[in-house]
Amino acid sequence: MCRANGRGKVSPARVLFVATVYTHLAAFHIPFMRLLQSWGCEVHAAASPAEGRKDEVEEDGAICHDIPFARSLTSSQNWRAYRELRALLGRERYDLIHVHTPVAAWLTRLAAHRSRQGPVLYTAHGFHFFRGAPPTHWLLFYPAERIAARWTDALVVMNGEDLAQARTMGFVEGKNLFLVHGVGVDLAAYAPPHGAREAVRAELGLRPDDVAVTCVAEFTPTKNHAQLLAAWPAVAGEAPLAQLLLVGDGRTRAVMEGKARRRAIPNVRFLGFRRDVPAVLAATDVFVLPSTREGLPRSVLEAMAAGLPVVATDVRGNRDLVEDGGNGLLVRVGDVQGLAEALLRLARDPELRRRMGAAGRDKVTDYSLDRVLDEMAAIYRRFLPPAAPGGIAPDSGAPPPV
Repeated sequence: MCRANGRGKVSPARVLFVATVYTHLAAFHIPFMRLLQSWGCEVHAAASPAEGRKDEVEEDGAICHDIPFARSLTSSQNWRAYRELRALLGRERYDLIHVHTPVAAWLTRLAAHRSRQGPVLYTAHGFHFFRGAPPTHWLLFYPAERIAARWTDALVVMNGEDLAQARTMGFVEGKNLFLVHGVGVDLAAYAPPHGAREAVRAELGLRPDDVAVTCVAEFTPTKNHAQLLAAWPAVAGEAPLAQLLLVGDGRTRAVMEGKARRRAIPNVRFLGFRRDVPAVLAATDVFVLPSTREGLPRSVLEAMAAGLPVVATDVRGNRDLVEDGGNGLLVRVGDVQGLAEALLRLARDPELRRRMGAAGRDKVTDYSLDRVLDEMAAIYRRFLPPAAPGGIAPDSGAPPPV
């Protein structure tokens, strides 16, 4: 897809991806950058390098611009980020801007509006205001999002609750509101080769009869590792072969490790950041995610693709994916005893694990990366400029040029 410049020459369409940190773009959006690059677009990325993984974005051919976003919407650092963002949009002109994460998305939509750039797409990976959210979230994030709605050409959501909320904000489904099946999961990556389970379990020091319970999540308060660690002594006491594997890194990891040491919580292993999550899941028997809020968690999708039963908290996003009693079990946020009982139920029953895992594998096909790429391709075509001769017009429905 191309555009004509002021001298009548044709140049590639330019697309900017924005998120608070490069880790978000590296974890979730490289396939969509590659899609646009396959169409001939020039892809740029703007984010803070504070948490790393910028190299992964650059290695895929994106032109990176460091912007010092802070995660907190009220941080004074974001004024500097906004100024640098305005400077970037003053230097560069983009045919499409795709924004992610609340802080970066809000600031970028304001900057694009004032710079007269666009169209701007916002993917909400889970509104911070939701049923059961703290009142402060409604007081801060809801008004901010209502304001930013006027600068948003299209809103992309990932779960039913956010879709309903977006309608109340004036977005119209099929026109400037779109529901997609998350960020997609590569199903083939979670079909491990023969012998992979045994090899990874040996590497992790797991015995053949151990029941591996795995949580893959960034260590943040939202992921709620505290509830999981509070529940685990009861699990380990009743099922001594159960082993808890915590995959991920983040700002609360040291606190959780300290808590596990001080309380002498048995059978807990902190594995840190891993690039071989499919292999770890192949060695796993039960997946758990005790988040206080979610949009549509890819970690749960990955666990379903690996054929695992899922224990998750009954929050938006999780309940879109986990049918209680079907492909997993849902528990209330804060219900330590309920979480322990759900984990024990699965730890003790291999047949239940098998049945729920199979149900999850059937359900996850709706959330495959191929399907989500098709969904996003249709959205991008609506908002990218018309193609040069030989390409496609955005709404033609024809396959993209490769």
